[in-house]
This record gives sequence, C-alpha cells and structure tokens, in this order.
Amino acid sequence: MTRTPAQPHSVPAELRPYLQEAVHRARAVCGPHLVSVVAVGSVALGDYRHGRSDTDVTVVVDEPLPERTLSDLATALAHPALPCPATGLELVVYDEDFAARPSGEGGYLLDLNTGPLLPSRVSFDPAESPAFWYVIDRSVAHRSGLPLYGRPPREVIAEPERADLLTAIRASVREHSAAEGHLADNRVLNGCRSVRFCRTGRWQAKRRAAQAVAASEERFRPLIAAALRSYERARDAATALPATEVQTFLAWVAERVDEAAAAAGAGRSDRAGDW
Repeated sequence: MTRTPAQPHSVPAELRPYLQEAVHRARAVCGPHLVSVVAVGSVALGDYRHGRSDTDVTVVVDEPLPERTLSDLATALAHPALPCPATGLELVVYDEDFAARPSGEGGYLLDLNTGPLLPSRVSFDPAESPAFWYVIDRSVAHRSGLPLYGRPPREVIAEPERADLLTAIRASVREHSAAEGHLADNRVLNGCRSVRFCRTGRWQAKRRAAQAVAASEERFRPLIAAALRSYERARDAATALPATEVQTFLAWVAERVDEAAAAAGAGRSDRAGDW
C-alpha cells in the first residue's frame, strides 16, 4: 500500500505547511486506520486563490471509527488550534467500504467546517446535510483528487453514477438559486461549472468554466464577466450582482441540467431496449 505524501510543488505554497500538519494530525488520531487524505475543490482543479478559496479535503479510513475518535480528529484540526491560512477548511471523512462504491448519498462519518471565514460545523450524521455536496466532491476526488497521503484517490473513491451526479448538480443549482449564505459571484461561477459538466462530462475550475460559458452564451456574457471580476477580490470585498439577472441565469442553468438528465435517461432506456 502506498503511503507517500503528495509532491510539495503540487500543493499551493500558501497551503503546504498547513496541509502537511493536517495530514500529520490525521495520522496521529486515526493511526493505522487512515487509508487516504485527498485534496479536492479548487486545490485539486488548479484554481486555488489565496484570500478567496477555502480548502476541501476528503479523508478515507478503513472502518467506521468511533464517534469519540472522530471528535478527537475534529478537535485536532479545528481553527484556531490549527490555524487555517485559507478562508476555511471543509473536511469530510468516509469509511472505505462506502467510499469504494458509487452512491448518491452523503454517507460521511464526519463533516467538519472550520476556519477564519467559515461558520464552524461538526456533524457525524449525514442526514443533517443535503447529499449533493458530498456526491459532487466524491466525483471531483475520483477524477482529479490530489493525493496528500495514502492510496491514490481512484483506488479508494468511486465515481458516482451519472444519474446521481446530475441529481446532485440540480440540487446544487436549486441551493444557489435560494441564495442563502452564498456570494453572488460564486453562485454564477458554480452555475457555469455545472453547465460545463453537463456539456463535457468533466469538472473544470470555476473561472475556466465561466470563460467557456461566456464565450458561447452572449446574453450572459456581461453577468459572467462581472462575476469573474468580483471573484478576483477577497471574499469580504466581493461586489453585488443584479439579483434578477443572477436568478435568470440560474434558471437557464437548471434547464441545461434537466436536459442533460433527460438525455441520460433516454440513453438508459435505449440500452435497455437493445438488451
């Protein structure tokens, strides 16, 4: 079993000491049960922006750990006991059996949010959270995850089925349409990333996805350009975007996701008929 950390140059310089220490603490708490530690989100997709991005980490352990151990892990990684240099840390722990099979469920053992600009959260019950966040993150982890420790992501984290992914993306768009707790620029850029996944079957960094959608969709080009300009600013300096335009754009995104889901369903029916 491979137990080597990621190459230092593959991790943004601002995060290297922090993520190395996070892995060290995870090993200290989990011991031989630790299978893999994987960076996902903007770090994995090569678009981490210091002062704007948080850092997303997926941990896999070889069996469901006692809640006491998981609580100890959350305490060991909580800001400011371990000062987070990003806007926050979003860390999710799965057991190996769950992570190894495709699923549209949340399925986590621990969900930890902590950091200077992130509301603190510790959950041991996946029923407390919408499943879509975790389904999307596991897809990113499988396809693009950056190994920080242990076995490669593709060996331990399964890709969710496309139908489950599209359901998760649709729920994500619905969440961003509600607007609660989300910056307007991030709502627009996440919408662009959803459209690009539906069109290409690949996850792209938000800014790259936004540039591609802006190039093909002239009517949304000014809104996307404004979102990109705002995204260049620190999170607490983000600019407001026209609420009606954002809602119109997200409604258009939802239609694209629904079309992709319908096409996927039709493809399954055709294959069933051939059988």
